[in-house]
Amino acid sequence: MYTSKKPYLYGTGRRKSSVARVHLFPGGTGAITINGRDIDDYFGLDTLKLIVRQPLNTTDTLGKVDIDATVTGGGVTGQAGAIRHGIARALLQLDENYRPLLKAAGLLTRDPRMKERKKYGLKAARRAPQFSKR
Repeated sequence: MYTSKKPYLYGTGRRKSSVARVHLFPGGTGAITINGRDIDDYFGLDTLKLIVRQPLNTTDTLGKVDIDATVTGGGVTGQAGAIRHGIARALLQLDENYRPLLKAAGLLTRDPRMKERKKYGLKAARRAPQFSKR
């Protein structure tokens, strides 16, 4: 089994078609790295950065842990939601007393909403071809 030089806690997060593998290092400085890039470089929108930091703000561990996340699939919003889910799961391993806080904020629940499939005869799931009067 692989053992790292620094001990870490692990959490897997999912949202839409995105999957995030989150490594949480206790006793850190608050650095958040996503796919080898800083959070400010990876996410341009401040709302996405706020989504990622939400579990840390809820449990008041924002400057106390380092996070290294690897995320694949989906778009930027789905990836931010997946990272948030993974961080919340990893924080549970750090301290089980965080469960009521994270549960009340809805951060432990996996969002089940997915993209609706395309139907035959339509351009998308519900989008019908444009009708002409002639």
